[in-house]
Amino acid sequence: MGVVGDRLGPVRSRDRYLHGGSVESVEGTVRSPILSSWQRCQLLGLSPDQSMLPFNDDFDPDGPLVRAARPVLDRLQSIFAGSRMNICLADGHGTVLERRFGDKSLLRHLAPIQTVPGFVFAEQVAGTNGIGLTIAERRLVQVYGAEHFAERSQSSACTAIPVRDQLSGRIEGVLCLGYPYTDADPALVPLVRRAAEAVEHRLMEQSSARERGLLQAYLDAGSLARTAQGPPNGQLIGPNELFQSELDQSDRLILKEKATELMSSAQLAAAEVSLARGRRVTLVSRPVTSSSGVEGVVVEVLLPAHPDITERHTPAPASVLTAPPPRPDVTPGTPPTTVRAPAAPDAPDVPTAPGADDSAGGMVRGLVLVGEPEVGRYAVAARRRLELLAEASNRIGTTLDVSRTAWELAETAVPRLADFVTIDVPEAVLRGEESAHPTTEMHRTVVHGIHDGCPFYPVGEQVSLRPTTPHMRCLATGQPVLEPDLATAFGWIAQDPAHTELLLAHNIHSLITVPLLARGVLLGIASFYRSQDPAPYGDDDRSLAQELAARAALCIDNARRYTREHTLALALQRSLLPQGLPDQDAVQVAHRYLPAESGVGGDWFDVIPLSGTRVALLVGDVVGHGLHAAATMGRLRTAARNFAELELAPDELLTHLDNLMVRLDREEGGDDPAVGSTGIVGATCLYAVYDPTTQLCTMARAGHPPPALVRADGAVTFPELPAGPPLGLGGLPFESVEIRLPEHSQLVLYTDGLIEDRHRDMDVALDDLRRALAHPDRPPEETCEAVIDAVAPDHPGDDIALLVARTNAVPRDRIATWDLPADPARVCDIRAAAVGQLSQWGLDESAFATELLLSELVTNAVRYGAEPIQVRLIRDRTLICEVFDTSSTAPRMRQSATTDEGGRGLFLVAQLAQAWGTRYTTEGKVIWAECALDAA
Repeated sequence: MGVVGDRLGPVRSRDRYLHGGSVESVEGTVRSPILSSWQRCQLLGLSPDQSMLPFNDDFDPDGPLVRAARPVLDRLQSIFAGSRMNICLADGHGTVLERRFGDKSLLRHLAPIQTVPGFVFAEQVAGTNGIGLTIAERRLVQVYGAEHFAERSQSSACTAIPVRDQLSGRIEGVLCLGYPYTDADPALVPLVRRAAEAVEHRLMEQSSARERGLLQAYLDAGSLARTAQGPPNGQLIGPNELFQSELDQSDRLILKEKATELMSSAQLAAAEVSLARGRRVTLVSRPVTSSSGVEGVVVEVLLPAHPDITERHTPAPASVLTAPPPRPDVTPGTPPTTVRAPAAPDAPDVPTAPGADDSAGGMVRGLVLVGEPEVGRYAVAARRRLELLAEASNRIGTTLDVSRTAWELAETAVPRLADFVTIDVPEAVLRGEESAHPTTEMHRTVVHGIHDGCPFYPVGEQVSLRPTTPHMRCLATGQPVLEPDLATAFGWIAQDPAHTELLLAHNIHSLITVPLLARGVLLGIASFYRSQDPAPYGDDDRSLAQELAARAALCIDNARRYTREHTLALALQRSLLPQGLPDQDAVQVAHRYLPAESGVGGDWFDVIPLSGTRVALLVGDVVGHGLHAAATMGRLRTAARNFAELELAPDELLTHLDNLMVRLDREEGGDDPAVGSTGIVGATCLYAVYDPTTQLCTMARAGHPPPALVRADGAVTFPELPAGPPLGLGGLPFESVEIRLPEHSQLVLYTDGLIEDRHRDMDVALDDLRRALAHPDRPPEETCEAVIDAVAPDHPGDDIALLVARTNAVPRDRIATWDLPADPARVCDIRAAAVGQLSQWGLDESAFATELLLSELVTNAVRYGAEPIQVRLIRDRTLICEVFDTSSTAPRMRQSATTDEGGRGLFLVAQLAQAWGTRYTTEGKVIWAECALDAA
C-alpha cells in the first residue's frame, strides 16, 4: 500500500474500497476527508475511469477574480519556470478560469481537460480532486496520487486553497497547484497560502478602489456646486471644528451604526437619530455614481449649527469617526470607510431636521458614510453576529444541567442564526460521564425551531449516523462542516432518503454541523438548519456557529462535570444513609429522602433498636453542601449509632456529638487561618428514644426544628422542646424532655429543607404540614407521600429528610415484673416465678436457660447492687431479662483463672444470651440480656 510519504497515495486501499470493500476495511489507512469524498462519489454514481468533464463557456475571462489573480499567477509562473507545475485558478463552482504552466511545452503534451479553461472540476462531476475537495471542505487540501477518484489523475498530486472575499467571507474561487507526485514538496503549502492571501488582498483593493471612486464623485459634485454658486454661506462649518465641539465618542458610534443600517437598506430614506443629552439629528441617504459607473450610496448628517463656531471657512474633508481611508488589508466584516466632507449645496430633496431652517443658516451638513449597499449589509451582519455572541454569553450556561444548557444554545441561535437547531448528545454525557463511543451513542437531545411542524428525528430517539453524513464528517474531524445546498448534499441525503425528502419539502436548504468539544472531550454535535432565508450559509455563519458551539460546549462540560460530581456525592450520601430499616416492634416507620437540586447536602436519618424493646429515632442536618458535607454526615451518623449503643440519654448523646464536631473542626484546620475553612461549621440534630413498655418518648434537639406529633384523634401539635445550640459550638448544655405518646400516635421528624423555602413563609409551610398530617388512620408510608406532595418545595434548595413513626405498645400480658429484697435466699423464688411465667407463655423449653441466666443476674444485683431490686421479663421478638438496682456500679466480664472460685457468671450470661449489656437510668442501672425465643 502506498502512503502519503511515498507520494503514491493509498493504492491498495483505494482498489479494495472501489471494488466493494467496506469503510471499516480501509479506515485508518485513508485520510478522513478523502474517504468521505470517495463515499460521496460512489453515492453520485461516478465511475473512476470517467474521462470527460462538463465544459462551461459561460464565464468571464476578465472578471474581478481573474484581474485580481493575474499578477499573482504571473509571479507563480516565474517561480516554477521550467518545472512541470500546473497553476490553475477556478471560480467558486469549480469552473477553471485560467491556467499557467511552469514549462510552457506542457501545453503541447497535455490533454485539453488539463490545459483549456472552462472545464468544471466540482466534486459531483469530477470526483475527488484538489479543486472539488477544496470547495467541499472549504479549506486547504492536498490530494496525492491514488487519493484521486479518477484514474486519469493517479500519477499527479495537487495542493489547493480557497480564495475568499474578505468582506463577505464567501469563497470566490480556488487556487490549485498540480504537479507529478514525485515533485511534492512541503514548502508548497505556505507558498500557496501566501498566493491566496495576495489574491484576496487585491480583491479588497478593488473594493476599496470602488469606494474611493464613489467618494471622489461625491467630492467632485460638491466642488462643482461651490464653483457655480460662489463661496458657501456661513452654515457650511469646517468638519473638524464642528465634530469636535458637537459630537462626543458615543455620538459618533451611534451615527456610524445608524448610517450603516441606512446604507444597507434597499430603499433610500431619511432617519432621525437620538444622540446624547437628548439631541436629535437627521441622517439622509442618496445615490452616487463614480466615474467608472459604480453605483453607491451617500449618507449625510444634518446638524443644527453650533453658536460658538464661526463662519470662516470650509476645510478639506475629514473623517467623522477618525477612520483611515480604505486599505487593501481590511478584514472581513469591516464596515465601509467613514469619511466626511461638506455636502453639496445643491443636493436634491434633502430633508431637514424638524424645526430647523436650513435657508436661514440654522443647519450644517457632513458626510458620514459613502460606499456600496452590499458592503453596508456585510457591516450590519457582522455587527449582528457580534451582538449574538455577546448575548450568548448571558443566555447559555445559566444552569448546571446538560440538557438545559443544550436547549439554551438552540434558543439563542433561533431565529437569528438558524431556523431550526438539533443537538445530539451521547447518553453517557447526560449522566455526567465521558462517552467511549460517541459516534454510536448519540441521542437526540434538542429539536428547536421557528415552528414545530418540521419532521426532524424526535427528542429521545437514538441517532445512528452513516459515515457519509456531514454530521459524521464533523465528528470524525472535530471541525464544523458546511453544506450550502442540501438538495445536492448526497452524503446527507443517503442517511435516510425518505426522511431527507420530507425536510427538503419544508424548505430546509442549508446546514452547518458543529462538534461540541470542550477540554478535548467530544460532548455531542449541534446542527443548524436554514429555511426562511433563501441565501445559503456562508463561512461567516460557520464561524459564528462554531463560536456559539464552543461557548455552549464549555458550559455543557461544566454541567457534565457537575452532574458527575453531584452523582458521586449523592451516591456517597445514599451509601451513608440507612439501606434498610431494622426489625423492631416499637414503631412502624416510613421515610423519605430528597436531595437538593443544586447540590448534595448533609441531611440524614436513622432508626436504632435499643435494649428493652426501645427504639431511637434520629434526624440531622450538616451545614453546607457537597462531598465534605456528605462525608461529615457519615461520620456523625456512625458516631451517633455508637453513642446510642452505649445507652446514653438523648441530652448526653447530643453532648458527645457536640464534642465530636468541635474535634472535627479542629482537625480540619478550622482554628488555623492559614489552613482555611471547608465551610462546614456545624450541624443540627433531633434525637428521640421511645419505650413501648411505658409509652414514654424522651427527646432532645440541637438547633433542629421540633417534631410534629399526630395523636389518635387527629390533633397535630409541635411539642415545645428546648432548642439547644447547634452541634459544633461546644460547651453549651442540652436538655431532654419526656412526653407520653398514646398507642398509634405518629411522631414526624424532618429537616429544615421541608419547611424552609425562599418563596414561602415558614408559618405557611407549618400550616401545610399540619393539614397534611391531620389523618391519624393513614399508615406511615401514605403519610410520607402526603407530606412530600403537600409541603416539599417543587425545586428543593436543600436536602429533605423525613421520618414518620407510628407508635406501638407492648401488651401488659407480655410483661412480668417482680420486686425483691437484697437477700440471696430470695433468688430461688425469682427463678420459680420466672419458670411459671414462661410456662404461661408457652416457653417451657426455654425455662432451664432462662432460669440459669436470671440466677446469675439476680445474684449479681443482690451481692453488688443496692435496693430496691426489680426483675422484669418481656416477651417480644426475643425474650428479654432485665434486673434493676439503684447502684451505679456496672459489672464487667473478666477472664477467670482456673483456680478462681468465682468470676464466671457474666461469661455464662454472654454464652446463654445473644446480646447483653448495661444501661443507666436516673435512679440507677439495668442489666439486661436477650435470648432467642427458640433457643432461650
